[in-house]
Amino acid sequence: MGDLLIFTDKGIYCAAGDFYIDPWRPVPRALITHGHADHARPGHGSYLATAAAAPVMRHRLGDISLETIGYSKTRQIGDVTVSFHPAGHVPGSAQIRIEHKGEIWVVSGDYKIEPDGFSEPFEPVTCHAFITECTFGLPVFKWQPQADVIGQINDWWRQNAAAGRTSVLGAYALGKAQRILSAVDASIGPILTHGAVENTNDVLRAQGLKLPETVYAGPDLKIKDYPGALVICPPSGFGGGWTRRFGAHSTAFASGWMALRGVRRRRAADRGFVMSDHADWDGLNTAITETGAERIFVTHGYTSVFRRWLAEQGYDARIVETEYEGEALDQTETEAAE
Repeated sequence: MGDLLIFTDKGIYCAAGDFYIDPWRPVPRALITHGHADHARPGHGSYLATAAAAPVMRHRLGDISLETIGYSKTRQIGDVTVSFHPAGHVPGSAQIRIEHKGEIWVVSGDYKIEPDGFSEPFEPVTCHAFITECTFGLPVFKWQPQADVIGQINDWWRQNAAAGRTSVLGAYALGKAQRILSAVDASIGPILTHGAVENTNDVLRAQGLKLPETVYAGPDLKIKDYPGALVICPPSGFGGGWTRRFGAHSTAFASGWMALRGVRRRRAADRGFVMSDHADWDGLNTAITETGAERIFVTHGYTSVFRRWLAEQGYDARIVETEYEGEALDQTETEAAE
């Protein structure tokens, strides 16, 4: 019996169903784990994604041929049965389960196992073969509880507001920005957003997700009207003169990479908050253990180190080359919600 999924120059391909999962080249039929630009790309003939991922995908990709499916619902495609299961990464994100003649593979996309109170919580899926990211596949990456990190952000914001400074926080426009917005103490001051963040907020609000009131930080905004504000923008918003318009301000990034001091120094931000929408070292290992899989394929991240670790634990572990990007501070996500 050959592999149920194979890895091609276009993406992960299922011959028995004649479809691709998160392909990076145009294909006739694509199953999509979530709406980030490295996983949901333009140019495919048709798309299948969760109902919760669909609004952002339509916003980003335009008038595409997109079918939706509910979590845990099964669909027969060719000779295989597929279903989508929560990945905990961003709203609507999914792991995709493929079953054929009793053999089960799961493509996890991007995931985290800590519930964040905003995205659908991760659910482990039993399988024989598991395709996993390892963006943060080193033991040094160990996340603090979200409540602790949000407390740090609130304290920083509160101190800046008391000192007459605007707080400018870099966070991805889809997922992390809304995760922070839904958890911070909005009573501290007004919340302003970059256009990429605000456009994504609009899409998510329209599908019923709850966020605090925010104000678009457009070119006509007068910062004096919003003393003590928190501004949330994509990492790319720190370039050029965009932040200078806020007068006296303090800058920070919310990223898993803030766990590395060298990265914090290079970014020259005043603060770094260690928060990621990807699993840390313990999360990766827990997720893999809970699948019960014997075959593990590692994609983007610390692939060599993580594959070797898994092999030492007795797994049949292999590295797969893909074009997924994981979490990068300079990644713009196409700042897709613009």
